[in-house]
Amino acid sequence: MAFFLETLLGGLMAGMLYSLVALGFVLIYKASGVFNFAQGAMVLFAALAMARFSEWIPLYTGIDNLFVANLLAFIGAGIMMFGVAWLIERLALRHLVNQEGTTLLMATLGISYFLDGIGQTIFGSDIYKIDIGMPKDPIIAFESVFEGGILINKEDLYAALIAAVLVGLLTLFFQKTVTGRALRAVADDHQAAQSIGIPLNRIWVIVWCVAGVVALVAGMIWGSKLGVQFSLTTVALRALPVVILGGLTSVPGAIVGGLIIGVGEKLSEVFLGPYVGGGIEIWFAYVLALVFLLFRPQGLFGEKIIDRV
Repeated sequence: MAFFLETLLGGLMAGMLYSLVALGFVLIYKASGVFNFAQGAMVLFAALAMARFSEWIPLYTGIDNLFVANLLAFIGAGIMMFGVAWLIERLALRHLVNQEGTTLLMATLGISYFLDGIGQTIFGSDIYKIDIGMPKDPIIAFESVFEGGILINKEDLYAALIAAVLVGLLTLFFQKTVTGRALRAVADDHQAAQSIGIPLNRIWVIVWCVAGVVALVAGMIWGSKLGVQFSLTTVALRALPVVILGGLTSVPGAIVGGLIIGVGEKLSEVFLGPYVGGGIEIWFAYVLALVFLLFRPQGLFGEKIIDRV
């Protein structure tokens, strides 16, 4: 039982990180109705900014306090992501208002390649680290309940808590704020939203800024765990099954989808892997997403495509 709970907790914590990356896809889709292929590049760009600023600030200012240096680096990277969001709206999206979804899709592909290139130009192409002070040593919990206790990775636990807090704040933002409701209206119909006075350009800037913050937090966590390198863009691929499972239009769906896939990967690898030679964790999420595409393409909480036409 203890081993099962240990695996379950590991899956839940991994699932929260998947949900965090998936939220970036959902945010942009809700605002523009197009799948944002630039999300992986945004995670990488934000992580590079965080990593390099956390190096440069102590070097050029003499600040040796890790918390202060990381806080200033986070603020600087956040400002940079806001600037990126503003430039994307000003130079690209503003000129594509009311265009076909395919046009917007191609625009996000172009933005992705641009961010990859400019990130390498500004910050370099080496492997960088982000040290935000999260403890990496595991702990033993519930020793009085289970023999030997349950092994929990502290870094994964803190990362999952950070992701959970951000996910909760974003959920409240969409459900309880005027801007969140305006964003949902824009997602339903751009022209109708404009006709009732919703400023489409401003909404797009806001949502890209929010997606930039989400990318920054995701990049900071994944960079702390794996190091900041250009293969970090592939982390976004792990979130694709999450948005398919939960639904492209649903913030709660991104959360539930991430948890299901995180738990499913861990449990299937641990309990079924030995019987099939292992490797289930690599393809489990994509097979599950394929099943949903065949039988419920809108996902668990998404809207049917016919309802959005």
